[in-house]
Parts: sequence; structure tokens; C-alpha cells
Amino acid sequence: MSDEPKTISTNEQTSPAERKTAPIWIFALALILLFGGGVYFDQYSGWFNPQVYSPYENTDQLEAWQPKSGEAAVMAHGKQLYESVCGTCHNADGSGKPGQAPPLAGSEWVNAKSPNDVISIPLDGLSGEIHVKGETWNASMAAMGAGLSDSDLAAVISYVRTSWGNKGKPVMPDDVKAIRAKVAGKPPINGEQGLKALEK
Repeated sequence: MSDEPKTISTNEQTSPAERKTAPIWIFALALILLFGGGVYFDQYSGWFNPQVYSPYENTDQLEAWQPKSGEAAVMAHGKQLYESVCGTCHNADGSGKPGQAPPLAGSEWVNAKSPNDVISIPLDGLSGEIHVKGETWNASMAAMGAGLSDSDLAAVISYVRTSWGNKGKPVMPDDVKAIRAKVAGKPPINGEQGLKALEK
């Protein structure tokens, strides 16, 4: 028995092609996961801002969802009620629908100095001819606001009078209460003539 180290012939050595290597798909998967993690971090981390936490993505979104107070709370409540009660016909942007409901954005009725007409219509309903922004409308409107409280209807009308470029002043629940007493038990307002008669 010889103590000489055994030598491997060149024929017995492992060729580079036979060496075990990690499959390429593992590297591709790692890159995809790394990329996905980066995208998730970018969208949901707030870049380590301690004020931002899930499900919010940035401080602007966080601020938009914070509870409001004062006039901002009234307007936020008015917007929510408008979109659920009025927006179906008048559209969320107040643009109205042809042949169905006149626009509220830029309407002379909405922007009038006195809010009495724009309070009376949702409280009592409207049928008959009315002119809005130079166009004649003859669609009828049910008393959609009659079921709302004075403060809720005031919030809706305040939102309408201050949105979409409208320049009307907000209304108070007492304004709604006074008009509600005036139209109580009356049939729907008959167009512009009915509104004029109501003002007397």
C-alpha cells in the first residue's frame, strides 16, 4: 500500500458545466419581491412620518379624513347629505341633468342675496316653470328636504351656496325653521310665480 496522495486524472475532474448553481428563477423571484416591497414601502409607509399610519398613505389623505369642527364640520356634513339626497338629480358637482334637474352651480337662485327661495324649494317641493341660467325648466321636484332637520337642511344649503364657484352665504338652522313654518301644509310651489307669492 502506497502512502503517496492519489492524483485525479484530468478526465475525472468536474467540468464547469457540471457544477451545481442556483437556478436563475430564484434570482428573478428575489428581484420581484424586492421591487414589490419597495413599491409597498413607497405607498404605505409615509416615509417614516409618525403622523401617517395605515390605511392612510400621506399627510394630505390623513388630514382629509380627520374629524372636522366648526364651519368645516357643517360643510363636510352638508356635502355628505347633498351627495346622498340631492346629488342623484343635480349631480355631485351641481351641474344638473338635462331635462331632469337644473344646475345649482352658478344658479341665480342659489346665489341670491336672500336664501329664502333656495330653502323653500326643498322644503315644499316645486312644480311648474322656472328659469335657471337662461334656460327654462319645467321639471317637478318633490319636497326632498322636508324630512331633514333644520340643522341638516341648513348644512346642505350652506354647502350648495358655497361650492362649485357659488358665492352665496351660508344659512342658519333658524332661517330654515322660519321658512318651514311659512310653507307648512301648503302644496308644492308653482314655479317662479309661486315663489314670488311666497315672498309676500
